Amino acid sequence: MSDARTLSVVILVSGGGTNLQAFIDAAADGRLDIDILAVISNRADAYGLRRAETAGIDTACVEHQEFRSREDFDRALADVIDGFGPDLVILAGFMRILSPSFVARFEGRILNIHPSLLPRYPGLNTHQRALDAGDKWHGVTVHYVSAELDGGPPLLQARVPVLDGDDAKSLAARVLTVEHSIYPEAVRLIQAGRITWEANRACLDGAPLSGPITFDAEHGARLPPDR
Repeated sequence: MSDARTLSVVILVSGGGTNLQAFIDAAADGRLDIDILAVISNRADAYGLRRAETAGIDTACVEHQEFRSREDFDRALADVIDGFGPDLVILAGFMRILSPSFVARFEGRILNIHPSLLPRYPGLNTHQRALDAGDKWHGVTVHYVSAELDGGPPLLQARVPVLDGDDAKSLAARVLTVEHSIYPEAVRLIQAGRITWEANRACLDGAPLSGPITFDAEHGARLPPDR
């Protein structure tokens, strides 16, 4: 059963913020009913902060170099996030490994996008690893964040073909294009009340998800109608 309402979000970035821009655009043209409360970065020079300022969105910077430990940084970052009171925290190219205490503080309310078909290739250099393995398919996964790196429950997943002559750069570019569609779609399903976090697991329409929902850019998410 649908329980749609405007979803308030805070988006974390470390760099250019192209996925952030996908959310800004989807909210602006009515495809996504979210209120972006703030964009926060661990880098003052992150271009994502400029994107937010251009769109009239509040920004904040919590520079990790100013803290003696990862835990101290995470506590400060969590306090800034909580100051905005979001329903959901979205990692959009936020290049920091978050501590278990941070993840626990936002359990069931924090999402990440990873450029691989998880559980294949957690961590870095996913495109080159797929090429080195001779994979015919690569892709992207949206998942809830857990204390295990790239190990939280997957929500949506899209496959991208590996083409003859691909290098890591060309493959990454095609995956990134899909990221800009799949990430807003995952948040739309949460906003609509279809994807929920219940009893420490991801659910679709109240039933536990046994695996990620398949997504393609042409047809969107392949899921059953509202029950």
